[in-house]
Amino acid sequence: TDTELFKYIARKIQDNKIVGWFQGRMEFGPRALGNRSILANPGNPDMKDLLNSRVKDRESFRPYAPAVLEERAGDFFKAKQFSSFMLLAAQVREDKKSLIPAVTHIDGSARVQVVNKETNPRFWLLIKEFENIAGIPLVINTSFNLRGEPVVCTPDDAINSFKMSQMDCLALGNFIIERP
Repeated sequence: TDTELFKYIARKIQDNKIVGWFQGRMEFGPRALGNRSILANPGNPDMKDLLNSRVKDRESFRPYAPAVLEERAGDFFKAKQFSSFMLLAAQVREDKKSLIPAVTHIDGSARVQVVNKETNPRFWLLIKEFENIAGIPLVINTSFNLRGEPVVCTPDDAINSFKMSQMDCLALGNFIIERP
């Protein structure tokens, strides 16, 4: 069920697992917005390096972005406005930097995506469940693709990317694929 899925995946993220998240219709634009995403724990200071070594193969200076519950964004970030399209940077609040080191850039900023309950209820519910477990209302959100590849479009693309990477888990709708 949806409830079981959100709880299970939130626990995986809390346990520092890297999760492929393939849900519903594909987004259009330059960013992963919660339907074709790779998700991870923002509280683990080593998560950026883990994502780079196991999945994304990015340059070490490239940061990862947080997807945060819209109503909690101001608790973690300072900005005059936020974007649901991950287009604007905001300063991480001083008292929150130690809680979310994996999404805090060297200059103390983050490229924040706010997640609205009405426009993306599944992603919002997953992040809410992560907050219930970890006390942090956000997750790392990066595009579901491997270096040099386009963002996954179909379930076959998602499975192939999962097989070619070292992601721990793939949530394909309400189905879960895991490594043994």
